[in-house]
Amino acid sequence: MAATDPRQIIDSSAMSVRQWIVVILMVFLNALDGFDVLSSAFASAGISKDWGVARDALGIMLSAELVGMGFGSVLLGGLADKWGRKPTMLVCLVVMAIGMYLAHTSNTIPALTSWRLLTGLGIGGMLAATNAVTAESSSKAHRSISMALYVIGYPVGAVIGGFIASGWLLVEYDWRSIFLFGAIVTAALIPLVALLVPETPAFFEARRPAGAVDKINRSLRAFRKTTITELPLRAASAPKLKVTDILSNPRLRPVTLLLAFGYMFHTMTFYYILKWAVKIVSDYPPGYSQPDAASVLTYANIGGAVGGFLFAFLLKKWHIKWPTIIMLLLGSVGVIYFGMGRETLDGWRWATITTGFFTNAAIVGYYAAFALGFPAYARASGTGFVLGVGRLGAASSPILAGFLFKALGNDELLTVSTIMAIGSLCSAVLLWLMPVRDADAEAEAATRA
Repeated sequence: MAATDPRQIIDSSAMSVRQWIVVILMVFLNALDGFDVLSSAFASAGISKDWGVARDALGIMLSAELVGMGFGSVLLGGLADKWGRKPTMLVCLVVMAIGMYLAHTSNTIPALTSWRLLTGLGIGGMLAATNAVTAESSSKAHRSISMALYVIGYPVGAVIGGFIASGWLLVEYDWRSIFLFGAIVTAALIPLVALLVPETPAFFEARRPAGAVDKINRSLRAFRKTTITELPLRAASAPKLKVTDILSNPRLRPVTLLLAFGYMFHTMTFYYILKWAVKIVSDYPPGYSQPDAASVLTYANIGGAVGGFLFAFLLKKWHIKWPTIIMLLLGSVGVIYFGMGRETLDGWRWATITTGFFTNAAIVGYYAAFALGFPAYARASGTGFVLGVGRLGAASSPILAGFLFKALGNDELLTVSTIMAIGSLCSAVLLWLMPVRDADAEAEAATRA
């Protein structure tokens, strides 16, 4: 057959069973990330009780994996565009398993903080790679649904992990068991990725290593697709494609920066609830047990999973930009609503469900923008850069909230929540300024010129 772009084969053909298996596995990996990131939040009340940790010091520990995620997204995410998505995911899983196991052995806050930092490095690289695999393994007709399922895997993992933590681990054991459980599940996923996930044809087409046609065809056969005889030609005068284009290319640079800082501001608001809800509820009069307080975070992620899933249907009917802006605005209102406090545990649960619904829907919008805004040859690097900058906001969120509580007083929940809600408002403004274009179509047009 004549030379055909393997990306067009994936885009235009029906999804095979193997493609859906890959997408579902990426959902599982994102669910694992959701549990691993929030494991310290589930454990926070127990750590504070055992070691007598103040809120400002606890905030630093809670931010450690988020700092690691920032570096991991940039450093390991970039490797996914050089080595490949699959080897990067395998390396990241090994790093995560080691970090989670060593966290459960910790006896001091500095030791626990360092192992959470290591875990975050693996999670950051994993997020950049799995985002690219999901986008590149799904057809154009099913990409928005695939991306939405992928993103809601994060809160679903936190929900399942929350039920396991509050209903079993914290009841039968202690906070250390949460990290050990995460290490075991992480290690169990390594052989599944090795056996079931082929490297994406889009990666091989973009990088064009030795034997690229054979490698592409191996992946296409795994997906039950027609094969190619040669690579699509690139014009001699076409610009050289480089991962650094995300910042050097004048058309990609504004998309990269506006996505990065918009995502950063939203994560400041997003992670305030995810990292502090358990501690806030456990301390709020009349006071709740560790399992009851942890259940509030579980309900926040239930709201996030439902919001993300329903939001996917909005993205199929409308474009990414305005629906996401609306979710950002409603998410900021939800955080202020949470800050008004509640007299019952059910009241706290409904407050976090509402907040999680809107804030995670906005996360779905951002991830869809990553897939659309970055071309295949720099998708993991672009996503990794955005996630890396975004983790600055995520990492600063628990620290900032901790110092606000210390400066204003633990009783000033509404004031602290109102300040933390400003992040999503700033994110809405930056997203409004961002141009939304199909980067793959632009890159293809440039190479055919």
